[in-house]
Amino acid sequence: MPQFRQGMVIKNYSGFYYVKDQTGVIFACKPRGKLKTLVLSGDQVNFTPLDGEQGILESILPRKNEMTRPKIANVDMVLIVLAHDKPAPNILLLDRLLLLAYYNQIKPYIILNKADLPKSEKAACLEYYKHAGFPFIITSVKTGCGIDLITDAIKDRIAVLAGPSGAGKSSMLANLTGGKEIKTQEVSKKIGRGKHTTRHVELYPLPSGGLIADTPGFSVLDVPPIKSQELSLYYPDFINKREFCQFSDCLHKKETVCGVKQAVEEGEIAASRYENYLTILEEVIENERCYN
Repeated sequence: MPQFRQGMVIKNYSGFYYVKDQTGVIFACKPRGKLKTLVLSGDQVNFTPLDGEQGILESILPRKNEMTRPKIANVDMVLIVLAHDKPAPNILLLDRLLLLAYYNQIKPYIILNKADLPKSEKAACLEYYKHAGFPFIITSVKTGCGIDLITDAIKDRIAVLAGPSGAGKSSMLANLTGGKEIKTQEVSKKIGRGKHTTRHVELYPLPSGGLIADTPGFSVLDVPPIKSQELSLYYPDFINKREFCQFSDCLHKKETVCGVKQAVEEGEIAASRYENYLTILEEVIENERCYN
């Protein structure tokens, strides 16, 4: 009788789950009929190998995390790719992606791509995140600037690419994976952004180790299911300022004695970061009303 093996799902396509075992061999697996759980790229699984590098997917091992947009499991880090310009960075989108990363206990890296272009006014706003201690890498796929820093960060980890269309995610993916043929599309001159071309989540191996996934471009992200009093817990740049709030459940909105609001007034927290926090807070409060 064939013995179970362990492996990782690196993609699903046309009803098959492609599982890479510990020796690097990839098996095209069909799930056994009794398997009810949705299988995701990144899942660690047990499978039964068959002839011709085919296999039967038997079970899914426990996940350390799971993302729904994109659908992927066991992610270690997320590379939030923005551009100096064309398109200019969407700071609200960045703050939403940071929130989702910290909520899912995934380490975020802010990647400011297209460094060969002049920095837009909105890109200058990103200096706050760099000085506030968020992992930050400046890159240019065109010149190769900073790509080695990303490679070093990803080594032996599963990383996911996120960010708006047109920021250079697909070109960066091709660069990181050593020139894989991954379909890209140029930015529309009319609307200033690109149309996303990826059809499914696939994990690509890096020559120096680690795996990276391409993901659909985002324009709107739903907030995670958290309470309004919990939101600021996912803002690491707010944590030390919370100590100076009068109330432990401070929303940092209308309260008179608030360490976060004071830090904004003194320029220690960027006003745009705080305004985006208030926007997301209103969404969380509205969700609470709907659920209660």
